[in-house]
Parts: sequence; structure tokens; C-alpha cells
Amino acid sequence: MFTEKGTFIKELNGKLLIEVDMSSNKIEIKRAFEEIFKVKVVKVSTITQPGKWKKYGKSIGMTQTIKKAIVTLGKGEKLDFIEGV
Repeated sequence: MFTEKGTFIKELNGKLLIEVDMSSNKIEIKRAFEEIFKVKVVKVSTITQPGKWKKYGKSIGMTQTIKKAIVTLGKGEKLDFIEGV
């Protein structure tokens, strides 16, 4: 997820902001991240962003609720494909 806030967190604190499945917990996120990217994860924080009410023409609906995780990598660890060009 490349948002302004996500980039700000990454540049100042060396953390990564990713969107995850609503049913996943911190332990599952940590294990999956370490297994897929082969990096050491120190801490995982989660945020649930509730959906917003939106008006679509005459009908009213709600946007999707999403869950985000802020992943703190170990000292000296980084992901090259996320780095800017």
C-alpha cells in the first residue's frame, strides 16, 4: 500500500504499512511476512479502518472495512522491491 502516510512511516521509522486480511491476527501476519520475505520481524501493530457511508446516485452504500498492519523489521533488515527507483 503506497499512501502518503505509509511512505511517511517508512521514511521516518523504517516500518512498513501493508493491507492484510480482516481475519488475520498479529502472530499470523508476523509468521507469513517472515516466511515470504525472509526477514526478521520485531513488532506488528494492526489498525482496523471502518468503512464510510457513501452516496452512489440515489442509493446509499458503505465502502469496505479494511485492516492494515504496521510491520517493524529487525535492525539492518530491509525489502529492496519496496524501495523507490
